Amino acid sequence: MTNAPLMPKATAVWLVENTSLTFDQIAEFCKLHPLEVKGIADGEVAAGIKGHDPITSNQLSREEIAKAEKNPEHQLKIAQSKVRLPEVKPRRGARYTPLSRRQDRPNAILWLIRNHPELKDAQVMRLAGTTKTTLEAIRSRTHWNSAQLQPMDPVTLGLCSQIELDFEVNRAAKDRPQSAEPAERGPTLVPAEITTGPREPQRDEEVSVFADSHPSSRRNEDEDDIDVASVFSKLKTLRRDD
Repeated sequence: MTNAPLMPKATAVWLVENTSLTFDQIAEFCKLHPLEVKGIADGEVAAGIKGHDPITSNQLSREEIAKAEKNPEHQLKIAQSKVRLPEVKPRRGARYTPLSRRQDRPNAILWLIRNHPELKDAQVMRLAGTTKTTLEAIRSRTHWNSAQLQPMDPVTLGLCSQIELDFEVNRAAKDRPQSAEPAERGPTLVPAEITTGPREPQRDEEVSVFADSHPSSRRNEDEDDIDVASVFSKLKTLRRDD
């Protein structure tokens, strides 16, 4: 199965207007529906689209068109392009930074150091397109312009893309060893099972402290201090007087 030509509808318009090919042949070559090609011929589809000559763009040859016009069963085959595009090779080495952005590179390095300390030196150098000497100077604050540096996002500066930054951050997070000891946490709420569950019996020390602080316990102590015999003797004297 061959690929569709460039601008398939415009190519179909040109073939309808300049050849005697059938609708099925044009539809098969342009990867369109035969009814759509019929609509182009009737002027109902692709109105206002200028036809594109596939011969001038080296997508079809005149011999191929003539052969298909003589044989309605023949299917058009797109011509092989004579222009060979070079393969895109992965970029290696230092990243090229435009001259207008090079003055912002130290600010981007400072931003990466402060916001993503887990990044390795090689990753920071790859994202900002810098050298290890410049990176160490900014980190140790021995850079000649350290007092004027301001952290700025390298993505907004155009030094790297957000996808590249996220990729390096995720890689650094995976490579970073996780500490065995859990981090210290602040006070948290007591679970509902404890607050709503049955209360545990108080210890003896808590009971004694509570008893000492309760008013009823003090009243009982006061009552123990009263001399019962003196009270009854006073009552007897009162009865004799009566």
